[in-house]
Amino acid sequence: MGFLNDLGLDGLSITLIGLGILLVLVLFAGAKTVPQGYNFTIERFGKYTRTLKPGLNLIVPFIDVIGKKINVMEQVLDVPHQEVITRDNATVTANGVTFYQILDAASAAYEVTNLEHAILNLTMTNIRSVMGSMDLDSLLSNRDEINDRVLRVVDAAVSPWGVKITRIEIKDIDPPSDLVDSMGRQMKAEREKRATILEAEGRRQAAILKAEGEKQAQVLEAEGRREAAFRDAEARERAAEAEAKATQLVSEAIAAGNVQAINYFVANNYIKALEKVATSPNQKLLMLPVEASSVIGAIGGIAEIARETFGAEKPVQPRATSRPPASAPSAAPPPAQD
Repeated sequence: MGFLNDLGLDGLSITLIGLGILLVLVLFAGAKTVPQGYNFTIERFGKYTRTLKPGLNLIVPFIDVIGKKINVMEQVLDVPHQEVITRDNATVTANGVTFYQILDAASAAYEVTNLEHAILNLTMTNIRSVMGSMDLDSLLSNRDEINDRVLRVVDAAVSPWGVKITRIEIKDIDPPSDLVDSMGRQMKAEREKRATILEAEGRRQAAILKAEGEKQAQVLEAEGRREAAFRDAEARERAAEAEAKATQLVSEAIAAGNVQAINYFVANNYIKALEKVATSPNQKLLMLPVEASSVIGAIGGIAEIARETFGAEKPVQPRATSRPPASAPSAAPPPAQD
């Protein structure tokens, strides 16, 4: 007071200064800053009144107090390993993670005690329920279905607490070691079965293709034989027509009194017959029980025909050979050896 008196301040001034300092202290006590990602609940005489959002907020000092500081960011909660018995009595161990976010800070603060513990127990219980209602094979192959079913159930259960379950993921599903060995043997047997089936299918397809190829070859061969027979028949028909034409011409020549045509026709056929007999592959010895004069006469007829054809002046006379006596047998020529 002596110091204030020395400054020349009276009692009213001192009172006003004290009130100003008190007002500043009250303002500092009533100003609250909420960080981003958090919501603060305000309690007045122990009763919830409102929720402070991120930023600068004012409360009534010494009357309103901060109740709960709630993290409204998305959070992750580890689900520990637990044993689960499947519908076919197989025991497996499973764990996972749960992602959740608080949407209503007041409900999360005052509707449940120990929110994380409650969410964790709900998640573990529903994982056991969902996985226990499935067979082991379905359990191992339908993990997405397990996640969806557990998520729907847990999210519906925590909605009164102002919490949203955004994701539940099963991380590991570990069957017992003996069961893993059995599954490995089963998978190996299944793959061997598939390999055997595929091999049998391959052999069956190969047999079918081979049979189809043989059938096609036989069809083509038959078509070839048919075409060849048709060509042979056509050739024989043309040869017969030519022979008939030649016979007709010879007949017309005979009818006209041309003796040389008769001699040519007979000699030509005679020579062709001898040629076929002589060139036969089975013929080793050729006997000619014919008179030489007959052949020479036929050759003479051919020569006369050639003379008339080419216009020679003098006929070519064949060399005469004496016929052996009729009583003596004709000497056969020596056999021709190959």
